Amino acid sequence: MPLRLHPLALAVLTLATASVQAQTAPVAASAGTSTPTLPEVTISSTLTERPITRTPASVSLVDGADMREGKAQINLSESLGGVPGLQVQNRNNYAQDLQLSVRGFGARSTFGVRGLRIYVDGIPATMPDGQGQTSNIDIASIDHVEVLRGPFSAIYGNSSGGVIQVYTAPGEGRPQVTTRFSVGSDHTYRYGLQASGATGLATGVTDYNLSANRFTTQGYRDHSAARKNLANARVGVSLGDDSKLTLVANSVDLTAQDPLGLTAAQYGADWHATAPQATTFDTRKTVKQTQAGGVYDKRIDGDNDLRLMVYYGQRDTVQYQSIPKASQAPAAHAGGVIDLARQYGGLDARWTSRQSLAGRPLTLVGGVAYDQMEETRKGYENFVGSTLGVRGNLRRDERNTLWNIDPYLQASWQASERWTLDGGLRYSSVHFKSRDRYIATGNGDDSGSASYREWLPVASLGYRATPDLNLYATAGRGFETPTFNEISYRTDSLPGLNFALQPALSNNYEVGAKLRTGNGLATLALFQTDTRDEIVSAGSDNGRTSYENAGKTRRQGLELGWSGQWVGALRSQVAYTWLDAKVRNSSSGSAIPGVARQALFASLDWLPPQGWRAGVEWRYLDKVYANSANTVSAPSYATTGLYGGYKLIWQKWDLNAIARVDNLFDRRYVGSVIVNESNSRYYEPAMGRSWLLSLTGTYHF
Repeated sequence: MPLRLHPLALAVLTLATASVQAQTAPVAASAGTSTPTLPEVTISSTLTERPITRTPASVSLVDGADMREGKAQINLSESLGGVPGLQVQNRNNYAQDLQLSVRGFGARSTFGVRGLRIYVDGIPATMPDGQGQTSNIDIASIDHVEVLRGPFSAIYGNSSGGVIQVYTAPGEGRPQVTTRFSVGSDHTYRYGLQASGATGLATGVTDYNLSANRFTTQGYRDHSAARKNLANARVGVSLGDDSKLTLVANSVDLTAQDPLGLTAAQYGADWHATAPQATTFDTRKTVKQTQAGGVYDKRIDGDNDLRLMVYYGQRDTVQYQSIPKASQAPAAHAGGVIDLARQYGGLDARWTSRQSLAGRPLTLVGGVAYDQMEETRKGYENFVGSTLGVRGNLRRDERNTLWNIDPYLQASWQASERWTLDGGLRYSSVHFKSRDRYIATGNGDDSGSASYREWLPVASLGYRATPDLNLYATAGRGFETPTFNEISYRTDSLPGLNFALQPALSNNYEVGAKLRTGNGLATLALFQTDTRDEIVSAGSDNGRTSYENAGKTRRQGLELGWSGQWVGALRSQVAYTWLDAKVRNSSSGSAIPGVARQALFASLDWLPPQGWRAGVEWRYLDKVYANSANTVSAPSYATTGLYGGYKLIWQKWDLNAIARVDNLFDRRYVGSVIVNESNSRYYEPAMGRSWLLSLTGTYHF
């Protein structure tokens, strides 16, 4: 039954409850109870480091240890459900990645991540055109994740409807080695090895964190098996008292079968089913990616810092689709096998200066970001004679290049003890070029180019009402270009790239409050985003998804969050999102597909330093429309997860054994939808009840 909550009433109730807790916490502490005080958390995703409570933006921090405790450590969807405004849906299809959206941005993606920017240790996991992926993120070595939402995201330029920053933990203390092994439903196995520590040297290599793991599964649907090898490394190097270098590298090797989506009839008959076309054409995907980079930090003097980031990577992707032979007959068709080879890299040079204005602290941040990508895109028939699911004749061959250069400037002024004024400006310039190298009778030269430029301002005002309560208001402009995948096909089915697709521009507004209690943090944000030329799916026909500009849209909503620690080792977390996302130029005011109107997450954990531990979490997601006409939807659902285990500290060993059950009551629901799928295969079903057993051992030298 759908959950009915009044957003304003819920906001008032939550903040009122947190306010009472803030007032009573000192009394409880003086009475000698064991209620802990939450340490102040500092975030850096707004480019100027400051306490999270004093940051005039919606930003959430998720601790890496919490992302691992009692979880499978396979997908970010396991641990980011408690972030308000972030919708993370596991497709249960490793050929298509997770479906991520922030306040509705990114919901249109039929695969990968779009509309959001993802960084790993400061290095982009999002290409310059806005196409991103999460396959190279190693949960085992994460220190923390910061999720930035709302107008302040504009400081990251193109396709920054939200920003996810992943930070690898630096090595600390004496050397230690960690081994992990887990086994679960559907012949799922994960095992890994990690080494970390600090050297104690004043110069040279000062710390290291090296991690490698392997994941395999048969999948709960037929033709959904997957295998992934992942390695991640972070090495800290001291170059003297005033400078340091952080080297990072990761590599992923993924092979996954694609079970495709299901029609309503197929889903109704058997929710574990696989589309017949998946086995007929042996739909599958392979990804091989390696990237490396470095971040150089130098303290020039007491008031000035220099930061330089450089990176380079290669990503090769081959995907076999289920396009029928007859559909590939036209000379302009690109075939049923996609072969992409990408080389990408870039740099970000940044200067931070701490000055004063009218006798009050002023922080200035200025820099320039440059990124480039070269892509060889080939297409082949997915048949040879009567044999399907194999590479056949060449049908597409083009060389695509893309680059951007973005200068930016940001200022933060502490105007008084209570008031803070922030402002920033970025000039984003993105350039596409495609050279067609496959020209044949009936398939002419489809070469072309396009450039997009936009000024992106952001401003915010923060007010410290009390030592524990901070209020803020923020406004900014967002900018999202189409990706190369989105301009690959035209809506009129004619050959050539869809360079008529325009970038989407959005005006973003937000007001919010953050209340720090003695044992937790409560947050509230009210927001509105008005977008013109919204990029939406125009339909997916035989594996070819085309896009168009939808005109004007409006997203408005509310986000509530609370997290904290109660008496002893008892912790809890609550996140609620209400989002009204609609197409404004539609006479019916249709909802933007792929976006849930309401989402609620709640968890309760008992996590002592050692001994028995347990936790329970509950998730609710409102219905999600699967097409622009709002005639098809995936029903709302609620699921429960439960885990328990024991942690033992013995001599030089830390041992942690966990047993977990997800979808405890075996609910039948759709995990995600494929927006505007023209064959009506909208539904990607979620797993039923599943189990996991894991054992982790750490040896301290």
